[in-house]
Amino acid sequence: MPQTIDTAGDRPDAMAEEGWAELGSRAELRALLGEPAAVVIEKVHDRLTDKDLAILARAPFCLLATSDSRGNCDVSPRGGAPGFTHVVDSGTLALPDRPGNRRGDSFHNILDNPHAGLLYLIPGGREILRVNGRARILTDAPFFDAMTEGDRRPVLALVLEIDEIYRHCPQSLHRSGIWNPPSWQTH
Repeated sequence: MPQTIDTAGDRPDAMAEEGWAELGSRAELRALLGEPAAVVIEKVHDRLTDKDLAILARAPFCLLATSDSRGNCDVSPRGGAPGFTHVVDSGTLALPDRPGNRRGDSFHNILDNPHAGLLYLIPGGREILRVNGRARILTDAPFFDAMTEGDRRPVLALVLEIDEIYRHCPQSLHRSGIWNPPSWQTH
């Protein structure tokens, strides 16, 4: 039986629960986290490097984050053979749309709000590549032929004009045990 959710959470002060201490400002956040090291800030770039291209060439999977005009978020998995993401140029990526559930949540969101993020993972690997930018939906382009899988040419592609690229620290992969089968729960 599905779990019942208390709709009292719809009130504006839903987070004002007894014993909860909510963060109130950017200054408070910075005081708790401290300042990031210069090397962390300097890792952000807006053009694909050889290291980024190597990750994309090996990545069979990414997560696509979008939100609608009201800020309602969606994260959808995308995947294909390693290298399924087409590199249009050093500042532009294209993801072919493959047949799925036909909901099109990400595409609906992009029509309202072009800001999108991609997070690439390589099974067993330590690389995490984050790419943020502005998305468009294409119904055709010369590079669609290069994204054909088997005999299926994509009908749609998400094109992301890159604003920011960042290679994450792999600590979350290590802590989660995601690539360590003995740590997986079997139920």
